[in-house]
Amino acid sequence: MEFSHDDNNNLPLTKFESMLKTNHVLFFDSEEFENIIHHYLNQGKIALAKKAIKLGLDQHPTSINLRLFRVEIFVFENKLIEADKLLSELYAIDPTNEEIYIQKANIFSKKDDHEQAIEVLKQALELTDDVIDLYSLIGMEYLFLDQFENAKTFFMKCLEADMNDYSALYNVIYCFEFLNQNEEAISFLNEFLDKNPYCEVAWHQLGKQYYTLKDYKKALTAFDFAIISDDTFVGAYIERGKVLEKLKCFEDAIENYTITLKLDEPTSFALLRIGNCYEKLGNEDLALQYYDRTVHEDPLLDKGWIAITKFYNKRGNHQKALFYINKAINIDSENVLYWKLYSQINQRLKFYEEAERGYKKTIELGNFELNTWLSRGDLLIKLGEPEAAVFNFEQAVVFYPDNAEIEFRLAGIFFTLKEIDKGTFHLKNGLKNNEDYAFIIDELFPNLTNQPIVKNILKKIYK
Repeated sequence: MEFSHDDNNNLPLTKFESMLKTNHVLFFDSEEFENIIHHYLNQGKIALAKKAIKLGLDQHPTSINLRLFRVEIFVFENKLIEADKLLSELYAIDPTNEEIYIQKANIFSKKDDHEQAIEVLKQALELTDDVIDLYSLIGMEYLFLDQFENAKTFFMKCLEADMNDYSALYNVIYCFEFLNQNEEAISFLNEFLDKNPYCEVAWHQLGKQYYTLKDYKKALTAFDFAIISDDTFVGAYIERGKVLEKLKCFEDAIENYTITLKLDEPTSFALLRIGNCYEKLGNEDLALQYYDRTVHEDPLLDKGWIAITKFYNKRGNHQKALFYINKAINIDSENVLYWKLYSQINQRLKFYEEAERGYKKTIELGNFELNTWLSRGDLLIKLGEPEAAVFNFEQAVVFYPDNAEIEFRLAGIFFTLKEIDKGTFHLKNGLKNNEDYAFIIDELFPNLTNQPIVKNILKKIYK
């Protein structure tokens, strides 16, 4: 029994909390204690649940259900030895109580012994007619084992017993998606909808499957039915907007995103998409207005800052782009995407030292893309720091061995530094790996092309 605020069911709870304040012990029957404990556990009020368990067992020391609540607390607090010991005592008293098996399975699950947990839960299935929760628990254990086919089977059993078990429906679709079984998911959802045609969640999930397969017209139809089933379903409007964007129906997409702003609190995603649609429509003022609202609504959403930065960058207003990317970095200085944009913008503004610093930070944050190493190294060459450039490219070689673009750059730097043997070695390596990139010597080191040793090595490709 759940306590509610509009009937007398909350009287035992009020009475219990009054007792705690006065320290005057009152009597409750065991079922009232169970309801009080269940309420506190649902509310996450563990300390109060523990008090209720203690007082309940003081008054009803033989109650198996109250002792099972104690086991649940032990498991929650990771006191698995105590939980196991108490369960053994309860099993000796009532070996057909399915809750004992469920708690035993929880202990195995906590120990990452999910196969044993499944075996115990299957034993519990034989002891009860109330199987839905057990099917769900078994499904979750199979998910822990990455056995998605088995998990899917048990979540489907949940739906066979209760078609309104949306948690099970989501889990079934999750399994289909993980297994890349989009067509199978569509077949399943269509069969489900034949039996439950007004299930907005199923229509929504069906639309997402069609969207993944890029069948946008069918996706649109599915989201239409989701909205017909529930015209306040925010997720369906969002997904419908995404489909309309793919179909280049930007005004219709804006209309769908705007509906979500009226149905619920504005989301940064919807605001961002509206801004993007207005930009595609060429309405720059409204695009900027919504990008501004996006970063105001959620300053931690990197896509918002990136959108507004790229907006100015595309229009050649690099100073304004730099202003916004600096604001973004001040909020989250560990975001690799911000630093990459920062470097690119500074490079366009010919602020080479700042651009190099940005690429260095990008690498420090774990972005090891080839272009990052090349861009940083080329800037170091331009800044007259050949030794630092060599160190940069030698680090890059670890990630991209036998890469001609790196080899030709190292060759050019070493020849410039008069280290002829190293220059020769890397130049020959570059030619061996891909002679098409030999133009790098002309482009980055034009003074070297007339040096006899370089000329002799390169002459075979310029015949």
